[in-house]
Amino acid sequence: MFRFFERRIAPFPETRLEGPPKGFWPFVWYYVRDAVPWLVVTSALTAIIAVGEVALFGFLGGIVDWLAAADREGFVQREGGRLALMASVLLVGMPLATLIHGLIVYQGLMGNVPMSARWRMHRQMLGQSMNFFGNEFAGRVATKVMQTSLAVRETVMKILDVFVFVIVYFFSALTLVAAADPRLMLPLLLWAGIYCCVMWWFVPRLGKVAEAQADARSAMTGRIVDSYTNIQTVKLFAHAGHEEAYARDSMEGFLGTVYRQMRMVTGFNFIVYLNNSLLVF
Repeated sequence: MFRFFERRIAPFPETRLEGPPKGFWPFVWYYVRDAVPWLVVTSALTAIIAVGEVALFGFLGGIVDWLAAADREGFVQREGGRLALMASVLLVGMPLATLIHGLIVYQGLMGNVPMSARWRMHRQMLGQSMNFFGNEFAGRVATKVMQTSLAVRETVMKILDVFVFVIVYFFSALTLVAAADPRLMLPLLLWAGIYCCVMWWFVPRLGKVAEAQADARSAMTGRIVDSYTNIQTVKLFAHAGHEEAYARDSMEGFLGTVYRQMRMVTGFNFIVYLNNSLLVF
């Protein structure tokens, strides 16, 4: 069963070698296009799971209402059909959807999508000129290939899996509380509005910091790998203090981007927690 899903997406596609298109979304599409059908199925299953989890709260509330309003004697006989439906959804439908979702995501997508992108990028790098490699750190190029392939996977998975789950879950919960009392929608809508404003402010800034951090990480890795690759030359001709300063300069540059990112993450987490607390209050 595992192997079936592991073989649905080719990790080493033998496609015609060509450069990726310019632009963020065309670039992402270029590297994930072979996995699109499975990504669509993943999104559909994610939506089903989100609706099912919200429906579970409705089921529990319905059982409490039935017990409060009806005679407990003969309850199972009267409500047996609906209880059986709930049980089938909870014990069969949801676990089955979760299993299939997990098989597609963890066996089909998580390994094969980045490997497919990595393989294409590697082939493109092998086609570059000697002059290109002469002007670049080998470690920097390798880091870019490794990081970009994982970033492509995380982008599509966050949007088509996590983001879909959150959106469907929120609107399902909104529908559930509206069925009880439409006024209960107001706190949720206020919470969502504040959260969207927080995302609007933080996400672009975090994106810029993450871009700077990726460049700094590549430069740092490139310098370290370059030192190890040319260790004979370093040992024979370079001054130990100079070589350490050379590596430390790139490490300090990288660490500066980490500090900037973590400051923003701390502020983001605090504001989100405060917003959640206001919703509960």
